[in-house]
Amino acid sequence: MTSDVMTRPAVLILLGPPGAGKGTQARVLEEKFGLVQLSTGDLLRAAVAAGTEAGKAAKAVMAAGGLVSDEIVINILRDRLAEPDCAKGVILDGFPRTTVQAEALDVLLGETGQKINAAISLEVDDAAMVTRISGRYTCGGCGEGYHDSFKQPVSAGTCDKCGSSEMTRREDDNAETVASRLEAYHAQTAPLIAYYNGKGALQTIDAMGEIETISGGLAKIVTDVTS
Repeated sequence: MTSDVMTRPAVLILLGPPGAGKGTQARVLEEKFGLVQLSTGDLLRAAVAAGTEAGKAAKAVMAAGGLVSDEIVINILRDRLAEPDCAKGVILDGFPRTTVQAEALDVLLGETGQKINAAISLEVDDAAMVTRISGRYTCGGCGEGYHDSFKQPVSAGTCDKCGSSEMTRREDDNAETVASRLEAYHAQTAPLIAYYNGKGALQTIDAMGEIETISGGLAKIVTDVTS
């Protein structure tokens, strides 16, 4: 491998169900390695706001109530990867979602001699995830987070931080909805796991431990695949 290829900006993919900690870990990797997290939603909003050609195409589709095509998303991603802040590399979150998108991404990266350095799957225990997510609630006054099992306020129903008694729960943070989301995630992601495993790019990490432990494991993976 030539030094020119080795210095190409890294491209990492984070795979994991809702609540697995992708956002938290992506922020840690951004800070440690100078990478940029890119999510499909953020890419679309930024392209529309900037008025790029791909952004205009996406805006027209969304205004008509349609789904933005893979081709438009790839074009938006192409524009974004060319921006200066992506010089050290990116973390893709939420894309690709299908093997068709994964193949299109490979073609896009091939245009600049880049590749997927690693598709990292944050492995979780489904039953534990249902408990973790469905037990969450927050203080309506200051936003402090609590949990039925792991972090209850010292005085029941009263926020430790601001003293408010207004506690709220997200409507979709219930056991049935969380279980359904996990099932959908596994069905959707299984082909991607197989795809990247077949390319030798798949990495897995236990995402049920302490945040710092997971961060350390991810940092080692990133160091190994980009050195």
